[in-house]
Amino acid sequence: MCNQARPGPRPPACPTDHDMDALEAERAISAPHDTRPRPTIGLREAVAVIVGVVIGAGIFKAPSLVASMSGGATAMFTLWIMGGVVSLIGALCYAELTTSYPHAGGDYHYLHRAYGRSVAFLFGWARFSVITTGSIALLGFVFGDYMQQAIPLSMLPAGWGSTAYAVAVIAGLSALNLRGIRTGTGAQTFLTVAEILGLLLIVGAAALFTDPAPASAAAATTAGASAPATAALGMAMVFVLLTYGGWNEAAYISAEMRGGPRDMVKALTMGIVIITVLYLMVTWAYWKVLGMEGMSASEAVAADVMKVVFGPAGEKIISVLVAVSALTSINATMIVGARTSYAMGLDWKKLGRLAEWDSERGTPTVAMTVQCVAALALVATGAALGGGFKAMVEFTAPVFWLFFLLTGISLFVLRRREPRAPRPFEVPLYPVLPLLFCASCAYMLWSSLSYVYSQQLGGLNAAWIGVAVLAIGVVLLLLLRAKTDQ
Repeated sequence: MCNQARPGPRPPACPTDHDMDALEAERAISAPHDTRPRPTIGLREAVAVIVGVVIGAGIFKAPSLVASMSGGATAMFTLWIMGGVVSLIGALCYAELTTSYPHAGGDYHYLHRAYGRSVAFLFGWARFSVITTGSIALLGFVFGDYMQQAIPLSMLPAGWGSTAYAVAVIAGLSALNLRGIRTGTGAQTFLTVAEILGLLLIVGAAALFTDPAPASAAAATTAGASAPATAALGMAMVFVLLTYGGWNEAAYISAEMRGGPRDMVKALTMGIVIITVLYLMVTWAYWKVLGMEGMSASEAVAADVMKVVFGPAGEKIISVLVAVSALTSINATMIVGARTSYAMGLDWKKLGRLAEWDSERGTPTVAMTVQCVAALALVATGAALGGGFKAMVEFTAPVFWLFFLLTGISLFVLRRREPRAPRPFEVPLYPVLPLLFCASCAYMLWSSLSYVYSQQLGGLNAAWIGVAVLAIGVVLLLLLRAKTDQ
């Protein structure tokens, strides 16, 4: 333990969190150059990662929820545009952080510099235990569910086909990414292009579809439609922003961009613009074929559109498209997710194995392997709990938004604490845009807390799930600190 005050020579002071920042910098400088991330990712691959992370299964479900809450086509499209604007504001804030402090740890690194390694550790733990690995497992089940519809594994017992697909895709993509960053980003580019082409297929089908939308639905788009309640619009915005979520993952590849700060800014802005345009086009396609009322009533809006245009074959097409989207998001999440564990390994001696970086392949091999094992363990948990597992992961959303808000605030903290740090890019209209970004994060935190607090899981209030995740992190943090101080 740290020396306590006692007679005699003054003992050395216990290191603070910010002392650890200096120690980490010394380790990074003294480490051999080829054991750290090197610039290997181009602009095209970075944009593919951003687009791939963001566009998941949400765009095939959320538009119907947004339509049911917005009250009219004008309000609906305005909400999707606002989601793109809010995301672009956030991307500009992240552009300053990523170009000023390029690091494979991404958000973890910014939280470390702003608040110390204890807060950063809690974020890293939450990300490893449920945010990243939970997303990979859930996306694995989404992939499995839709692939089971398209190509059923009839030789397996009922209900096991989806799980088998989930295990196979997580193990397979992990092995692919362990081969190296070039292999992983190359696959990501291919998958993202396939995903975009699939979305454009929906848009093209709607453009060629000449039948009018149902009359009752068309009536809901007129100026005489009743204005939606403010609360309904607010909830609709929650679903919009959730569908846009994930662009911040670009921070984790900031230290590996070949083009440096300029390409990082381009990747963030181009990614958001591409996503916004695609979301507007796909929402227009749903609206053109089904109308507002049809969208609002649909349980599977994309499948309903394709069924109207192509008949029964449309359902098979949309199953494959959703599976490709899930595959794209899984691969991108794996690339960025393992880099948080790598950064934790740099900070904590007991976790040092996680910081092993394969310079030849350009990937954190141990962190990637551990991430794969954890995701497969969650798949096993999901197979046992069924729908309860999906709820358990979703109920930790407040934890994500809490740290997202803290990352936004870190921009202000770091500008004040490190005023002379080089900033190749500064967010325009400072502090207005960062304040707007933080306000949107705070709103999403409040909304997610309100939702979780109203839910039950296993007879307990769902809010306790996020508390339990952080509480376990605090226990682990205390154990690490105790071992470090001895």
